[in-house]
Amino acid sequence: MSKRTRRWSAVLPLVLVAGVGGSAAIAGTTADALLSRGKPVLASSVESAEFAAEKAVDGSTSSRWASAEGADPQWIRVDLGQAADVHRVKLNWEAAYGKDYRIEVSDDGTTFTTVKSLTNQNGATDDITGLTGHGRYLRLVGTKRGTSYGYSLLELEVHGVADSTGDTEAPTVPTGLKSTEITPTSVGLSWNASTDNAGLAGYDVLRNGVAVALAPSTTYTDAGLTADTAYSYSVRARDLADNVSASSAAIAVRTGQGGSGQFVLAAAGDIAKACSASSSTCIHPKSAKVVDFIKPVNVITMGDNQYSSGTLSEYQNYFDKTWGKYKSIMKPSPGNHESYDTPSFSGYDKYFGAIAKPQGKRYYSWDKGNWHFVALDSNDFTSSGADAEPAQMTWLKADLAATTKGCIATYYHHPRWSTGERGDDENGVALWKVMTDHKVDLVLNGHEHHYERFFPLNNSGQKDAKGTVEIIGGMAGANPRDLGPERPITAKRMNSFGVLKLTMTDDSFTSQLIGLSNEVLDSSPTYTCHPKG
Repeated sequence: MSKRTRRWSAVLPLVLVAGVGGSAAIAGTTADALLSRGKPVLASSVESAEFAAEKAVDGSTSSRWASAEGADPQWIRVDLGQAADVHRVKLNWEAAYGKDYRIEVSDDGTTFTTVKSLTNQNGATDDITGLTGHGRYLRLVGTKRGTSYGYSLLELEVHGVADSTGDTEAPTVPTGLKSTEITPTSVGLSWNASTDNAGLAGYDVLRNGVAVALAPSTTYTDAGLTADTAYSYSVRARDLADNVSASSAAIAVRTGQGGSGQFVLAAAGDIAKACSASSSTCIHPKSAKVVDFIKPVNVITMGDNQYSSGTLSEYQNYFDKTWGKYKSIMKPSPGNHESYDTPSFSGYDKYFGAIAKPQGKRYYSWDKGNWHFVALDSNDFTSSGADAEPAQMTWLKADLAATTKGCIATYYHHPRWSTGERGDDENGVALWKVMTDHKVDLVLNGHEHHYERFFPLNNSGQKDAKGTVEIIGGMAGANPRDLGPERPITAKRMNSFGVLKLTMTDDSFTSQLIGLSNEVLDSSPTYTCHPKG
């Protein structure tokens, strides 16, 4: 909707929708608390920055969230901060309301369970009581609009009881800490689960007495270590009320020999929306702080660095104020949104200058240690049916054939393989064949707004220990999208925001997804580079 007044709201009747045939709340809800006020919110779309998602939980009926117009479905998701029993949801609609919608809850923000579906609603206020959902995240999914516009909420209220209300009891101390896989640059750890009266948030992992990560489960891989070095590890449990147990008994571990030439990179795609740190739902200021936590020697970007058209003014007003801090060590590549500028890529070219075109093109290569890196402009490969091979493809084949480095990584925007909303890129068939033919060890992509790490794959997309590892890291700031069906070629996927940490040695690499709280959300095994030639 545009900035129109609520011209229909006066004629819309007030409707109370009860969860079980009436308007009375279930027993016990008199102690319910308002859980959603001021909490982080995500939405499938916004009509404009004026109608941002957080406006739906700011406690004011003079502001609102509005989705894009004329499209179903649309959703808005609120992070309650911890798991809770959800008993009531109150929706104060603007004129553009949801006729059919459902209410869902989730523990992880990815897998949702429907707790209530409603049809044939007519706007104004829907006060939905009698709910019995439990989870940290609540999502409202609109499936049919009541008007030709979009969905617009003055307020979304979630009422219930948080798991940790009044909780002062610490979890039990973790036991059974042991090392699993040890490499020259990483140590795998596992331990027995703690118990808690309300619920666990995760485990602090301490290296040499200093907390280095919050692990969500009872395993963790500490990467980026120095070869042939002694380390001490312990863990402690943390619950949803932030009560912390005592530390477990420490164990001593020594990394393996080898792994010379080690360095650390940060990588991400789909980064800066037109928003700033003053908005609680603006992610790129937060993901930029993760880069600072990683402390990389270089930063790789996999396209769509700046939304929505990558103009120079957008770059200067948003990207530059957060991720721009690392511009001097950045090795960027463009996405499709950079091509939306007029003329195409002009904002990208002007902002990065020679950094983006060190060899005169938007595709280039660079070396570090025993690694050869190739940045590509995959917009060049998204249209099929060209009579002649693109000049970039000819250059790429020659560049890969010429390198004498023992390890190779490439990065570009459009992924060949994906279980995300867009699915596999059939236009990338020829490009992927070049990757596998030249024994490329690692391919980094964006475009899909999720994280997905694949097993090593061959030219046909089948698991193959001699194949290439593809990682999609498009969760540095863009709104997440729904995931499609799972496939056996995927080692790990999730919709969580984060930045990739890549630890490279002269003959191997390890990847981790670091979340916005600097927690490790996923760790890969250590991959050894393929023999070349």
